[in-house]
Amino acid sequence: MPTTRRQAKQTAPKVTSPPRTVPRARKTSTKKDARAAHDPSTVGEKREQQESDVKAEQQEAEEPPAKKPKTEANGDGPSHDKIQGDDAVEQGSGSKQTDGKEDHPARHAYQTGRSTDRAPRLRSLTVTAGTIERGHIYFFYRPKVELEEAHSVDDVQRFYILLVPRPPEFSTASDQQLGSSKNTDEDQEMTVLSEGADAVPASEDKSQTRKPFRLIVPGKKSLPDPEHGRGRGNIFWGTIVTIGEDLKKLQEGLGEKEYETKTRGTRHQAAARLAARGAYAIVNNEARTPSSRETHLGYHLSHPTSEEWGEVQAALGLHPASSFVLQVKNPLAPPTGPGRVGLPKSRTVDYPEYIMTEVFGKGGGRGREDFGLRFTSVERKELLDYEGVELLFIAARSGESGLEQSLGEGRGKALEEVEDKEGREAVEEVFKELAMDIDKIPAGPLGGQWM
Repeated sequence: MPTTRRQAKQTAPKVTSPPRTVPRARKTSTKKDARAAHDPSTVGEKREQQESDVKAEQQEAEEPPAKKPKTEANGDGPSHDKIQGDDAVEQGSGSKQTDGKEDHPARHAYQTGRSTDRAPRLRSLTVTAGTIERGHIYFFYRPKVELEEAHSVDDVQRFYILLVPRPPEFSTASDQQLGSSKNTDEDQEMTVLSEGADAVPASEDKSQTRKPFRLIVPGKKSLPDPEHGRGRGNIFWGTIVTIGEDLKKLQEGLGEKEYETKTRGTRHQAAARLAARGAYAIVNNEARTPSSRETHLGYHLSHPTSEEWGEVQAALGLHPASSFVLQVKNPLAPPTGPGRVGLPKSRTVDYPEYIMTEVFGKGGGRGREDFGLRFTSVERKELLDYEGVELLFIAARSGESGLEQSLGEGRGKALEEVEDKEGREAVEEVFKELAMDIDKIPAGPLGGQWM
């Protein structure tokens, strides 16, 4: 019996030790579970992370990454009418899935520009900020009929804004370094970008006479001053009157004209004058809800320089750097406001049905009316590639700091740096990039004074 008691005493700690550790472990686990139960955001994040990891693994198993860029770079899908330049590459590559099935829903999602690819991949419905377009911007004015020169803004008949979209500078630099045969989507993704590089346009090819462009006619003869806030007086309309590629025809349209009238006979109209030149970027901001989305168009001028800045630029409402909130009007929405007539139906943009339903919400999908929203941000840059588009410009900010605040992520500073360098180029070089004759389109106003 004594031997049995000693054996019992020796074995007792071994029996009682595990129950002491087990409750402590269970207690700690219960606290963690309770915290997770009271924090739904944590549970949602874990669940979303797990689901995304599973989807990523499935996607890698089904579609090897090495094959996907080659398929998308082909751009075999049909592009829509009037899509120009590098826009045609993006729209064409997103028209069909790689497996041959018809339209993918992500194709019509809110478009962003955070990709370094020349043929961007299909985006999810998540909205992130990004540059959807960049290029060079030119401002022209035309004197009134029978006036050879304008001596003030009262003598101006029409004001023009010319946008010439360009690919980003880093894409052309990669082309030169890698060569066209080696320049794949994977190579583009490997490119290390500096801050704001997606807003810097590539240099213009001065040997080409065909480039995609948009000619916009504002409803006013001068731009509003962003320093006066966002009141009604700082809003102006603009219409995309011409979408094209032939710069020679553009020069003819801006050149001097003579025409016959029944009452006054032959009338003479002087050629348009170039008043400013610079670079622009169109950027979608980051937004959690569709109603808070904004598209900003910002520009920084290279010509005239600060030494040549004068009364012409001030009268036209130009700034060395400025930005606007850009919105697109629903062509089905009736005019509003006193005296607002709007464009005739024959000149109004004719968007495809999918744009009307998915962007504007025609049929009650968005907004309170059957036609959908009256205005929308530039959810797809394809919205700007049709003639007859009515644009609403809301003055936002001016100056280098204001431009950076509007575009964000170093884009304003990047535009400032590149345009300071381009400002050293002679005026003749500016006309070469437009394939225009300086004798037919005067550039005297770049000196700051009315001609």
